[in-house]
Amino acid sequence: MAFNVRKVAVLGAGVMGAQIAAHLVNVRVPVVLFDLPAKEGPKNGIALRAIDNLRKLKPAPLGLAEEAGRIEPANYDDDLDRLAECDLVIEAIAERMDWKLALYAKVADHIAPHAIVASNTSGLSITQLGAGLPEALRGRFCGIHFFNPPRYMSLVELIPTASTVPSILDALESFVTRTLGKGVVRAKDTPNFIANRVGVAGMLATMIEAQKFGLSFDVVDDLTGKKLGRASSGTFRTADVVGLDTMAHVIRTLQDNLSPETDPFHAIYAVPAVVTQLIAAGALGQKSGAGFYRKVGREIQQLDVNDVKAASSASYVASGAQAEPIIERILKKPAPERLRRLRESSHPQAQFLWAILRDGFHYAAVHLAEIADNAREIDFAMRWGFGSKQGPFELWQEAGWQQVAGWISEDIAAGRALCAAPLPDWVFDGRTGVHSPQGSWSAARRTEVQPSTLPVYARQLFPESVLGSGAAEALRSGTELFRNEEVRVWTLDGEVLIASITAKLHLISPTVTAGLLHAIALAEAEYAGLVIWSPDDVFSAGANLETLMPVFMKSGGKGIAPEQKKLQDLMLRLRYASVPTVAAVRGLALGGGCELAVHCARRVVAMESYMGLVEVGVGLIPGGGGLTDIARRAAEASAGVPGLEAFTFLKEGFAAAAMAKVGTSALDSRKLGYVQDSDVIVPHKDELLFVALGQVQAMAQSGYRAPYRGSFPVVGRSGIATIKTMLVGMRDGGFISAHDFHIGCAIADVVCGGEVDAGTLVTEAYLMALERKHFCALLDHPKTQERIMGMLSTGKPVRN
Repeated sequence: MAFNVRKVAVLGAGVMGAQIAAHLVNVRVPVVLFDLPAKEGPKNGIALRAIDNLRKLKPAPLGLAEEAGRIEPANYDDDLDRLAECDLVIEAIAERMDWKLALYAKVADHIAPHAIVASNTSGLSITQLGAGLPEALRGRFCGIHFFNPPRYMSLVELIPTASTVPSILDALESFVTRTLGKGVVRAKDTPNFIANRVGVAGMLATMIEAQKFGLSFDVVDDLTGKKLGRASSGTFRTADVVGLDTMAHVIRTLQDNLSPETDPFHAIYAVPAVVTQLIAAGALGQKSGAGFYRKVGREIQQLDVNDVKAASSASYVASGAQAEPIIERILKKPAPERLRRLRESSHPQAQFLWAILRDGFHYAAVHLAEIADNAREIDFAMRWGFGSKQGPFELWQEAGWQQVAGWISEDIAAGRALCAAPLPDWVFDGRTGVHSPQGSWSAARRTEVQPSTLPVYARQLFPESVLGSGAAEALRSGTELFRNEEVRVWTLDGEVLIASITAKLHLISPTVTAGLLHAIALAEAEYAGLVIWSPDDVFSAGANLETLMPVFMKSGGKGIAPEQKKLQDLMLRLRYASVPTVAAVRGLALGGGCELAVHCARRVVAMESYMGLVEVGVGLIPGGGGLTDIARRAAEASAGVPGLEAFTFLKEGFAAAAMAKVGTSALDSRKLGYVQDSDVIVPHKDELLFVALGQVQAMAQSGYRAPYRGSFPVVGRSGIATIKTMLVGMRDGGFISAHDFHIGCAIADVVCGGEVDAGTLVTEAYLMALERKHFCALLDHPKTQERIMGMLSTGKPVRN
């Protein structure tokens, strides 16, 4: 069914409700945020304060803080008639069944007859909630569980009741996927649904096993973070971020709604004593300033694992211990060898890791039939909701299904597992896993289930897939036209060419430059246009400085100039190609990657992309046409607004380059000038290629012509003088170093057009020559060389 969401109502201006409203603003969906009428001051005071607070939160829930005002405040006394304007109503008040039911009774008669109603709850029974609605609304009601923070977390669980009309759920899934950019998992109406059921059980198991093996909180977090392919915050730091009181609530939901008869793992559903003690002391985690960890000055301290009776200052000690080197080496091995070595090792850290992996496999297998339609839903839920690189079933399958199943059964028999429940019979039916090209195993239906075929997923040409599914790999798909060591040029439809940079971090080297130039020539000869796209979260992290090091060591800065000119020529070829060129930007587009994007005819940008000219961090200026683009855009903008000096439009671009500002969303990058109003922002990263190909087709069919290649005015020496005056004040005030001042003056010289009169007409080639002159001179500067070597050796900028 077609479902047009013109406006959304969010009921409840608490932490989740306000941030859900913020994300709706990010994706340009009008939203009304309701809460109780304030007892003092404006009736909408509660909603207004929540909206104002969105500007201050970190990580930022809004792509642009100033857009908080797009959220319309409302209250339940005066504004219930506004619900009739809304196509979707999301209830997001506190996790109290009685409060939610009372609110439903208040609003039900005001909801539009076609609207979908959804409760954002982390674990309350959706069936019981739905029973509190009038009969006419029950078919359009379901659960919708956003993960915190809603802007950044991919997972949204949708939970139907027996009364939910299937087409309603399909329509909501399509909206959440395409418009909100989320990964949807359909969960059954069981306590805490899928991700929190499996994830919180995993956290509890980790805490139990950590205590058993006597490991400190910092060591556990290091072991259960990135080294294990999970979120970098590990276990105890994640609990602090979530809030220990929130974690305790989720645990109690399992404790209260399950029993030993309904769940063999019920014994582990108890709030750990240390968590109870911390909550009693007011140490709720990050939001209260202390939990398992606290920050004292610059030092991060942890609760003393040997003294956890009180959350007093005396209970905290230094943190920072890490995994033993031998364990780190094991964790880098292929999955079959990794799990075997962990299980066989006598090292406490290895035994701990095997135990929590075994517990996770055991729990997922025992609960699969009850909580999820198929194994794929559990694996995606853990990836998207808990930041795991793989779900439990994927890792188990990769490590050798039957071998690992045997190990788990041995531990259950020996009493080493968390519960005595045997693995389900289907585990031992001769299978090699739960994911295959035929689908993912459904323990409830006893068959394999294919991914959803909703039309919205046709827009995801290479969607995320689970290990073993046999899904097509982007860089092995389509028809390949050309390949060198760092670029693949290919087509899916025979009409639009795709260029994918395959180098590490998609860094731009002479090889990449040559490959992209070849792609442009091919596109102009035989295709409708060119899309630059790669199937991961890096568009390009910039220029590959290491590849130019041999030339620099032999000839110094002047030896780099020819290679830099080739890069600049590539940028101009992209801008003035006779066919449309589209940059499909996903994730990082920094330095040369940003320059690559801005020189394309159009950009299609994933919402969570980060764009910026960051060369000053290594003591350089943008040298691939980035400063030239700033000067040209300023001239074009000033031409459209007679009476305003060109410098007015230039200063923001100068500041962005000189301060290495990075857009922290596609919206922010548009504010900085790296994304234009005519560009397309795509909420779901997996739709990026589909949209980019469509843009090329539309531009080509509309008779695309390259921009006019001519001269434009610059602000000249007067602009340089103005900028230098500002830089002198910053240098003398101690805000920037002498070398920062030197770099800033070089940037000013380029964007202002050098020592010429204001209004002098210049060309892009002229400005790019200025870029090369300053770039190469800076390469020879000792302070810049210190910055480059520091970045190459530590990955962090050096301020000198």
